[in-house]
Amino acid sequence: MIQHPSASFALTARCSIINRPGMLGQLTSAIGELGGDIRSLDIVRVDRGAIVRDVTVLAANEDHAYQLVKLMQGLPGVEVLEYSDRTFLAHLGGKIEVVARTPIRTREDLSMVYTPGVARISLAIAADHSRARNLTIKRNCVAIVTDGSAVLGLGNIGPEAALPVMEGKAMLFKEFGKVDAFPICLATQDVDAIVATVANIAPTFGGINLEDISGPRCFEIERRLSERLDIPVFHDDQHGTAVVVMAALVNALKVVGKRIEDARVVCLGVGAAGTAVSKLLLTAGVGDVIGVDREGIISEDLAGLSDSHIWYAAHTNKRGIRGGLAQALAGADAFIGTSRSGLLDAELVNTMARQPIVFALANPEPEVQPEAIEGVAAVIATGRSDYPNQINNVLCFPGFFRGLLDSGARQITDSMKLAAARAIAATVGDDLHPEYIVPSVFNRAVAPAVAAAVEAEATRSGLAHALVDLVDPLHAGESGALHAAEPGPDPAT
Repeated sequence: MIQHPSASFALTARCSIINRPGMLGQLTSAIGELGGDIRSLDIVRVDRGAIVRDVTVLAANEDHAYQLVKLMQGLPGVEVLEYSDRTFLAHLGGKIEVVARTPIRTREDLSMVYTPGVARISLAIAADHSRARNLTIKRNCVAIVTDGSAVLGLGNIGPEAALPVMEGKAMLFKEFGKVDAFPICLATQDVDAIVATVANIAPTFGGINLEDISGPRCFEIERRLSERLDIPVFHDDQHGTAVVVMAALVNALKVVGKRIEDARVVCLGVGAAGTAVSKLLLTAGVGDVIGVDREGIISEDLAGLSDSHIWYAAHTNKRGIRGGLAQALAGADAFIGTSRSGLLDAELVNTMARQPIVFALANPEPEVQPEAIEGVAAVIATGRSDYPNQINNVLCFPGFFRGLLDSGARQITDSMKLAAARAIAATVGDDLHPEYIVPSVFNRAVAPAVAAAVEAEATRSGLAHALVDLVDPLHAGESGALHAAEPGPDPAT
């Protein structure tokens, strides 16, 4: 299996190196021969007869990092004084914090943000609960809710272990969408308990982002919360993935000169993500969608279908194909994998239609390594950052929630998802290329474009609820409710 050095396995070794010509070259050559990627060599101090340097190296995995440290320690004239895992260091004390937006420097500041001034705000909200959206963090705050049952690439690791992932998600919300998000990791995997807990904390938030909850429970949780709450509920593993895949497919089809309504698409893996992707493909007008799971092609004659698979069987595979992945792929235009590694190979890709499109999105290892189908597939995408065309949900959710919060939309529609997908696809513009069908996750134009598209679609469909509750302290009664102003003197007199 081909592996590449990654910043997620970066280490810094503090080495005391004998001050002798050629020693640093020996050290760097040895690291390079073992596959380490040296990123920096910083002098810490010069001791008597030795130079102490911090050597920062990228490794491919934990074992590779250990081997690199062992190598450095074993080189004559080199002593490893200490070493640290830079990813662990980045997580010390957590990755997020609460920062006040209003400074407290004087007694006057304190009297406005806290007692006694805050009482007026509380009374205003008590009289009209909708005012919380304008006068509290609810206006710009999202809960990232998980039970830790299906953390990407890690599985059912529980709420505490899921917390670092959710913290990272919160950072992405803030960095790209200017949305304040907070992780809520629940110590239950019971559907009723999760729904009740989220409903009880909902007054604090302007939206709910469900994350890493295993199927099929995630479908029921999302459905019940969407029906119960007056704020949008978005399961990112489903809908964020679907939006970015849709954007990538729109551009990939342009690259190979095919129409979306003529496309035959095979989805390998019909869990939460695969089902949501398939639904959005059908909504967008994809001509033929076939789903393949462990039992083979999803069809109505399969026994023991879950509720979600019953829907899937009724709406896909219109040609009635039977069998497994090989039968589904014959003559297909595109493959979208949300399953596990090692399930696709060049021989299968060769049975697809001319200029096949392959989205191998399993993480951390894709269904097929891109190198194995280079020159066979016309367009290749993965979920990894070390290959071109990374299908990453960060292209969707920060801007999507920005648009939801700005529009005041209380529900999410397929038309909003399609609008977001088209906005993502459009940011590629004239740079469209087989290795550039989706924008970089660091493209700062993406989130504003998605936000604008979602807000525009919410307005077009009549789902927007604009902020009209402007601060009007002169006209607030003692109860906090706004009332008409008393007529003032005629300016002419």
